[in-house]
This record gives sequence, C-alpha cells and structure tokens, in this order.
Amino acid sequence: MVSVDKIVALAKRRGFVYPGSDLYGGIGGFWDYGPNGVEFANNIKRLWWQAMVHDREDIVGLDAAIIMNPKVWEASGHVSSFTDPLTECKVCHQRLRADQPDEIAAHVDKHKKEGQKSVAWTEARQFNLLFRTFVGPVEDSSSLAYLRGETCQGIYVNFLNVVSSMRVKIPFGIAQIGKAFRNEVTPGKYLFRVREFEQMELEFFVHPREAAERFIYWKEERMQWHLSLGLSKDHLRFRQHESTERAHYAADSWDIEYDYPEWGWKELEGIANRTDYDLKTHGKWSGKDLSYTDPTTRETFVPYVIEPSVGVSRLFLALLIDAYTEEEKRTYLRLKPSLAPVKAAVFPLVANKPQLTEKARSIYGLLKKHFVVAWDDRGNIGKRYLAQDEIGTPWCITVDYDTLKDDTVTVRDRDTTKQERVSVDRLKEYIEAKLL
Repeated sequence: MVSVDKIVALAKRRGFVYPGSDLYGGIGGFWDYGPNGVEFANNIKRLWWQAMVHDREDIVGLDAAIIMNPKVWEASGHVSSFTDPLTECKVCHQRLRADQPDEIAAHVDKHKKEGQKSVAWTEARQFNLLFRTFVGPVEDSSSLAYLRGETCQGIYVNFLNVVSSMRVKIPFGIAQIGKAFRNEVTPGKYLFRVREFEQMELEFFVHPREAAERFIYWKEERMQWHLSLGLSKDHLRFRQHESTERAHYAADSWDIEYDYPEWGWKELEGIANRTDYDLKTHGKWSGKDLSYTDPTTRETFVPYVIEPSVGVSRLFLALLIDAYTEEEKRTYLRLKPSLAPVKAAVFPLVANKPQLTEKARSIYGLLKKHFVVAWDDRGNIGKRYLAQDEIGTPWCITVDYDTLKDDTVTVRDRDTTKQERVSVDRLKEYIEAKLL
C-alpha cells in the first residue's frame, strides 16, 4: 500500500489539500481544500446526499446552525464530559493523549534515540474538546457559546419542527452535512484527526421494538455504499465496540474501519444505536415533550435513534489512498469517474497553432456547460497526460489536425491509456454514458 507521505505530496502538488495558514507556517489540525480537493469533497458529499436523501422517501435534510444555545451542549453532556485524557512529558513538556498507547510509545522511542534513558509523565487529567466563543459584544459568562462538537445535536433539537412541518412518519430520518470542531489534544495522521472537519450524519428515528433490526439494516447499507465508491473490500471491515468503549447511552455501536497505511485499521464510519437517550435528555432539559404519537395506532413513545456518521476528511483520505496507483512511467488516481474532481481535460495538440487552439477552446466551452472540465496547453502532450493522471481525470480530449478535417477528437482513457476517435457532437453523450 502507498505511503502516507506520497499521498500528502500528491495532494499538495495537484491542488487537493494544503496546510491551513501555510503562508504563516501552518496551524496544527487545520487543512485547506484546494481547487481539486473542494471538487472531490463536494462529489463525496453529493453522492452521500443522493443516497441518503434524494433516493429515499423516508429521509429529509437539515442544515442547523454551527453555534447553538449553550444549553444544548450542557444537556448533551458535552460541557461536562466531552473530554480526552491529557498527559504531559516531563522531559520536553509535550502534551499527548493518555489513551493513545501507540503515540506514547513513539514519543518514548524518540527520547531514547536522543539518549534519554527514561521518560516520566504527569498524571492524566481530562481536557474538554469544545471550542469556546462568545456571542455579542461582551465576553463574559453570559455570552459564552460553543462551536458545535458534532452535528447531530442540531437534528435532535429540530425533531419536533421536522415532524410538524414535514408530516413525516416513523420510521424516518434526518440527514445533515456540516462542520464540527474539536480541540484535539494531539491532532495528527494528516486528515485523519483534525480540529475542524465535516460530518455526514443521519439520525434515523424508529420505534424501540424495531431498533435492533434497523441497526442491522443500516450497518449493511453503509458498508455497501462505501464499496460502491470504489473502496477495496480488502481494506474495509466491521468492528463492534467493546462494552468499555461504547458510549453509556448506546445499546450497540460498530465501526466500519479502513486499513490506513502505516496506522492500520481505524474508524471510517460509526454506526450506533443511541436508544432514546438524546430525545429524552433534550426533553428533560428543555421542558418540551419530544415523544411521538403514531397516527394509526395512537401509541405514544420516545423514538430510538440509529446513527450512521462518517467524516468527509477521513473518507476523502481513504479514497485517495485506495485510488493511488503507481506504474513504471506514471502515477495516477483510479477514482470512480463520478468522484473525480475533473471529468475531462481538453488539449490542443500543439499550443501555438491558432486553428487547433480555437477548435479546442470551442469544445472546452461546450463541455464546460455540463461537466467540470480542465483546459491545458502547457508543455508537451505527454506531460499534460501525466498531470491529469495524478488528478484522476478519467478522459483527456486532444484536438489535432484530423479534427479540423473530420470533426473527431482523440479521447484517452485514464486507466487503460487507450485512445479512440470520437466525433465532437458525441462527446457529451460519450462522457455521460461512462460517468458512473
């Protein structure tokens, strides 16, 4: 499997990911998506939204505010319990998470290589992960607020609004894609553990009697979706949480794990049966009745919640790793065409020939109305192919002298490098037919 360093280098070189605040030396745990990265991330989110909302009749969408009433986070337990154990090295005073034995061991090995015989640590203390901010002109306890640590709380507090305004019936779900923020003690592993990230979350509300069955359904549904994106089956697995690591409110929790190079199996997506804890808790704190009455049976109950939750950046990274392919003379991203940031690139065979450039420009303009298309007239044709291969562009379209005679172009396939002639008036249809 490819090294992470190669992924990091390609991602920066080809405009996928840049270090946050790179001009000023960066800032730990924050990354910027470049022009190709934002297209790639948007494609991931679009496919998730398509599968979760547009293709179904039992799920609706939501976009809740990032800053909410601070009582939301008190009720959810984040203010008191959203913590990681923090310990400090007494030698160099670097702070690490005490519950990450691999990182602790690596830190100790580093000191040993430097000649340090032993390393002592401070007693672990709990560190709250919520980012604090203030609402209004005065910064005091009355204006204290938080950047949300997860997106799902916005769904719970809007449960009644959705039920009353959308006439949905249980079982139904509310889906949301949005930013969340966690002040991680030790961000790292590139995009795997960051302080600002996007979550794609579904809260699926069910009758308590149906929760176990629905949980099994969503486990399999989510695994199949990841496979549909092109992730290798050999790099994915399920792992059930031990009782000691499962949240106190969860009846069951499983992860879909990905086998990341150098780090091994790590969580890609979590699926949890959160029981009725969230709605009951917010009902208690708000004084509002968050129960649901079945319109047919007239039975009243507090729904259970099945929650599949996946981070965009972790999936973004897994897809890059899985797609990265090295051959003797080239490196390319074997991305599913629907995920590729650029669908096609258009070239004139020779850049300084006005007739070729004019024709290529007209084709570029035609396709750009329908797809994300790149224009490139720099260097020789071979270098242009190599650049587009590293971006993952499925098709390169070259306008040559034959184009001026018969209105056909050369279309090169990224994966096979095979070329075929296609008439200009069929290009849109050609790309659409292959854009899976």
